[in-house]
Amino acid sequence: MKIGLLFSGQGAQCVGMAKSLYDSCASVRELFERADSALGYKISEFCFCGPMSELTKTSVCQPALYLHGIAVVTVMRERGMLEGLPSAALGLSLGELTAHAVAETYDFETGLKIVAERGRLMQAACDASKGAMASLIGGDRDKVFEICARNGIDVSNLNCPGQTVISGEAEKVERAVAEAKALGIFKMVVPLKVAGAYHSRLMEPARAAFEEYLGEIQFKAPQTAVFTNVTGKLVSDPAEVKSNLVKQVVSTVRWEDCVRSAIDAGVESFYECGPGGVLAGMMRRIDKTRPVKSLAEIADFA
Repeated sequence: MKIGLLFSGQGAQCVGMAKSLYDSCASVRELFERADSALGYKISEFCFCGPMSELTKTSVCQPALYLHGIAVVTVMRERGMLEGLPSAALGLSLGELTAHAVAETYDFETGLKIVAERGRLMQAACDASKGAMASLIGGDRDKVFEICARNGIDVSNLNCPGQTVISGEAEKVERAVAEAKALGIFKMVVPLKVAGAYHSRLMEPARAAFEEYLGEIQFKAPQTAVFTNVTGKLVSDPAEVKSNLVKQVVSTVRWEDCVRSAIDAGVESFYECGPGGVLAGMMRRIDKTRPVKSLAEIADFA
């Protein structure tokens, strides 16, 4: 059976994440030790103990989620649920970088450092701007793009049928939310509690600095299928992989398109690797015929 792995994006983090994996598996403990050493601080303590105010920071939660995703894959392999590489690896936003680590585009430590720097740069961009995001439930893509264009903001996420996220300057997002509510074509319009305007033009300083940071880092061709958030399509050339990871910082996350591309490539079942269960829920909205199971803690492997 062709298996696809799904990796969480920012927002899925929770205090205590991966603790039961750490307690149950020596290989996961070793992974956390390697992460603490590579980062120069104990990311394990943020994962296990929080506080949530620290774990929620972009600079902390991104390496934490990357580490949790790799830990889940490690346990899957130990338990014989995954032999070798999966048929496909997909990640939402940050999760795309985790997918590339699994696909051996770069090694674990290199990926961890890339993710940590990405998080640091995005945190700085958040601190330097006043951004906001909102979720629109119902309606259609074209109408959301029209609203964003009129208000000078961006569509940050196309998650699944009927679920879109917009992002940009706080005042402009507020106007777009009011317009969307007035149209009466959306089931719900919900402002999100986030630190900034991710995947919007306000992240341009982070994009430019991230491009410079990645310049000298060598990428290899992914050894399994990885689908880029930027286009929703398969990407395999190392230079194109790097370019798309840079563009992704300011581009729309086309998650639904990524999942559909994986299904078109023959993936028959999916595992969500990391906390939250959000991706499994989106998966069921995109295609109910494909089995999907969330794996976050040791009890999920029962």
